[in-house]
Amino acid sequence: MPAAASCAVRWSGVRGPMSALVTPGCAVTKPSASWIIAVYRHQVGACAEAGPALLASGATPHAALRQWIGLFVDFLVTKHGLAAALHSDDAGFDALHAYFIDRLVPVCSELLTAAADAGEIDSGIEAYELMRGVGNLCIGADSDPRYDARRLVGLLVTGLRRPR
Repeated sequence: MPAAASCAVRWSGVRGPMSALVTPGCAVTKPSASWIIAVYRHQVGACAEAGPALLASGATPHAALRQWIGLFVDFLVTKHGLAAALHSDDAGFDALHAYFIDRLVPVCSELLTAAADAGEIDSGIEAYELMRGVGNLCIGADSDPRYDARRLVGLLVTGLRRPR
């Protein structure tokens, strides 16, 4: 394998799962927009596919929702740098955001409906509303060590439960 092929991307706007690709000592230029979009789409797809699997294997629908929201938080926290980089191309960003909404809102809706049907949560919350709230709680989580977005999102998801 050529030396360049063994090097992975080193870019300050990419964190989380992509940082595992970084090979020490390698210097690679900023990835192309098409590469970023491909990775983003792949990770959106993985998050979308996880919902039904968690629902099928989870102890309860609320537990599956909690696990999926945890994956969603991981995705959001690691993508804030990408969003900033892509936002310079508004048309590309808008298309990617639409893809994100089209793929993930139905999954969240399915999990919310299952939890409501099981009597675990009230049925009054919409998937987009919950995802938007979670997204807002994740802002700044990657840059402030004193802020624990996962903890706050956990409190939010716990608060969805019906009192026993």
